[in-house]
Amino acid sequence: MEIRVLRYFLTVAREGGISRASERLHITQPTLSRQLAALEDEVGVKLFERGARKITLTEEGMLLRRRAEEILSLVDRTQKELVSQENLIEGKIVIGCGELSAVSLLPDMIAAFHETYPLVTYDIFTANADVVKDQMEKGIVDIGVLLEPIDIERFDFLRLEHRERWVALMKPDDPLAAKAAVSPEDFKGKPLILPARATVRNEVSNWFGSAFSEAQVLFTSNLATNGALMVQAGLGYSILTEGAMLFWDEKKIVSRPLCPEIYSDSVFAWKRSQPLSAAVERFVEQMKCFPGIAVQ
Repeated sequence: MEIRVLRYFLTVAREGGISRASERLHITQPTLSRQLAALEDEVGVKLFERGARKITLTEEGMLLRRRAEEILSLVDRTQKELVSQENLIEGKIVIGCGELSAVSLLPDMIAAFHETYPLVTYDIFTANADVVKDQMEKGIVDIGVLLEPIDIERFDFLRLEHRERWVALMKPDDPLAAKAAVSPEDFKGKPLILPARATVRNEVSNWFGSAFSEAQVLFTSNLATNGALMVQAGLGYSILTEGAMLFWDEKKIVSRPLCPEIYSDSVFAWKRSQPLSAAVERFVEQMKCFPGIAVQ
């Protein structure tokens, strides 16, 4: 006997008729009648006496009603206990991320997850993608928000719909700040601050093309904020993604988009074939349904 059919049976017994029961159950009368007939065939006895205006239970039907009420009460209580047990999941989720605009998705993700799992806590670890990936390999970081290009062959991942735009950072009174966008030729002979990651730095050098040989790489920096301090001191121009700029004071530092424009993708990743804690597993499942995540 299916739980669903037992609920149908009890509703008919309580309402005393197919018509009222079908309205309460939001199914058609023929469908409900077929389900009840199939139930009688299954148990091998007659459960109802069908009158002109009302359906009454046979003795066998009254026995099934008592048992069905007990069964459904137990089912409902078990479901509530399972939900309660689910809400008791606790633990810590360690999320590693760079200074990316993709990180702006995390507050809403965590807020929604916290409503369901209030006992879970979070550790936000900030570093570039190579460091975060290394920490994920070691099992120290659970989920990484990574800027591509990066080798994630041994990771499962979700690519984000939003792409990271590259910009040049400079002081507000710098001559290049008067331009709507900056080109490789604008940096000839000028000091640069580039990302410390070699793979990302190669992407930037490809954008510069032949003009890269005439630029002066004075610094590399693994975090955009530290590079920005050098820019604010007038020591160079930082080429970076604009995700870290949300909290910077535009009176002290500004950015201009690169021309031609370049963009990078970012991913949420976690280690493949590694057992996840209950909290991390459920957080990953939530991420897969979250707005802003591209369908793989």
